[in-house]
Amino acid sequence: MSDALDFDRAARRIARNMIWIGVMGTLAAGVARGWPWAAGFLLGAAISWVNYRWLKRLVESLGGGKRQPGGLRFAIRYLLLGGGTYVILRLSPISVPAVLAGLFVLIAAVLVETAYEIFYAGKRTLDHQDF
Repeated sequence: MSDALDFDRAARRIARNMIWIGVMGTLAAGVARGWPWAAGFLLGAAISWVNYRWLKRLVESLGGGKRQPGGLRFAIRYLLLGGGTYVILRLSPISVPAVLAGLFVLIAAVLVETAYEIFYAGKRTLDHQDF
């Protein structure tokens, strides 16, 4: 199995896990604390999603083929994202702690993927051992 295929599969699982964690976290925040927390968690999860897409595109470009975005362009993206988030949080009743919690959706999805890889790799190793 090629490394590119493994990367693509892992990237798809991480994206799928981010969606599930984002949806479940938004629902849990809404039930526990109301719509300002649900909206905050959803905003944080959306920012986490955008960050994941940008990082995935950067990693793919490092392998060659695609042109890498310039450092200035990369910095401007994050400044615009941060500025937009700041304005939304200052002008709305959305919960800041909920947004911060939503920002950890990518980390949670990577941890789920890590656990999957550890379990699957251990199982695959045991399945292919010759005794």
